Amino acid sequence: MPKSKVLVIDDERLVRWSLEQKLSRDGYDVASAPTGEEGLNLLRDGGHELVLLDLRLPGMDGVQTLQEIKKIDREIAVVMLTADTGISRAVECVRLGAHNYLCKPFDFDEVHIALEKAREDLKLRREVSRLRRRQQREFGVENLVGPSTAMRAVRELIGKIATSNATTVLIEGENGTGKELAARAIHFSSARAEQPFLDLNCSAVPETLFESELFGHERGAFTDAKTMKKGLIELADGGTLLLDEIGDLKPVIQVKLLRVLEARKFRRVGGTQDIAVDIRVIALTNKKLTAAIQHGEFRQDLYYRLKVIAVEMPPVRERSDDIVPLVEHFLEHFAEEFKKPLKKLSPEAQQAFQRYSWPGNARELRNAIERLVILEADQVISVSHLPLEIRAGIPSSGTAVVTLPTEGIALETVERDLVRQAMERTGGNQTRAAELLGIERDALRRRLVKHSFRESNVDGA
Repeated sequence: MPKSKVLVIDDERLVRWSLEQKLSRDGYDVASAPTGEEGLNLLRDGGHELVLLDLRLPGMDGVQTLQEIKKIDREIAVVMLTADTGISRAVECVRLGAHNYLCKPFDFDEVHIALEKAREDLKLRREVSRLRRRQQREFGVENLVGPSTAMRAVRELIGKIATSNATTVLIEGENGTGKELAARAIHFSSARAEQPFLDLNCSAVPETLFESELFGHERGAFTDAKTMKKGLIELADGGTLLLDEIGDLKPVIQVKLLRVLEARKFRRVGGTQDIAVDIRVIALTNKKLTAAIQHGEFRQDLYYRLKVIAVEMPPVRERSDDIVPLVEHFLEHFAEEFKKPLKKLSPEAQQAFQRYSWPGNARELRNAIERLVILEADQVISVSHLPLEIRAGIPSSGTAVVTLPTEGIALETVERDLVRQAMERTGGNQTRAAELLGIERDALRRRLVKHSFRESNVDGA
């Protein structure tokens, strides 16, 4: 580990000399200055991350010097040195940004411990800052790739939401369109970026546990409640709570969530006291909530409360102009992630990507590029490298329209792959697979034998 640079600012020559000798033996790179002004000049040269600062100095005192140090670099960790009578001022220095303080006369072991703790805290703060910068880079609005009019409108709207005081947002769209990425872009581009971002999939938590997961519970609220537990609403205070698949939320929870959104208060399960929270709730859904309202599955008042601000994520098939930019974005991303040379698509492969309907939207496209970057050694990805469904331009609607690739394709290959897909999709159920293909079960059996599928695939219900 490289040596940490420590600056000692103290007007007593013996104190400076003693600290320099001791800290040098402990592995620190030590410099010293007798006044605040000289110490600040050394700090402006850069490199010092730790400072031992005497509170009583000639000229500029320790408080003033501390304030100037923080103007130079707020990350510098400052440990104040003070006589017993100056403790109250040292505590004031801590409020102004000092890491800690030591009383004179001090023990050198205390100095070592204080500096090591300051160094560890500094390392932790830098790591947190690095992770936040990474999150802002990975989840920024610019990651919603696409020059199409629809995506430009989405980015503009998300930018406005992020800088607003909106506390409820509804993001609608098909699976794979980037709803969660949009939610994270709102959070990490907002003033809440340094506060928690927590998420809950409303369809993944058992109904018996959901209320406790969301609201928390008091000790003794139910049989297994041995201790008090904070729920996600409370833990997300100051930040953002993402509720995925909001359309699957049970009616009894919908009522309680509505109260939270309107009153900004909630109660833990088994609790009697209201707890106030400041959170932004972002709800995601791939369902048409208006239809769920008509069927009595979703509360109309909750829907309108969530839809104060709504974002509609367009499917990829409606924004063909974005496909090539998305491909290039993912090629660059995975080349960096897997430490591989940057690949590119041939013009024919680009046409195949644009011709395909992408039923899985951007997620399917991303997965396709990841697979190509991992498996293909060629620098240029040609049509022959692409999965059959992309090569053939098979649409997601299940219609009989299949676009013939420019270079042609063997009919037997298409038939075999369609039979394979039907069997995989139905888990080997021949009756259902035959229905998907629009043929009789006996006709499917003949094709299974013809294409040499394993016996385990032939035996279906």
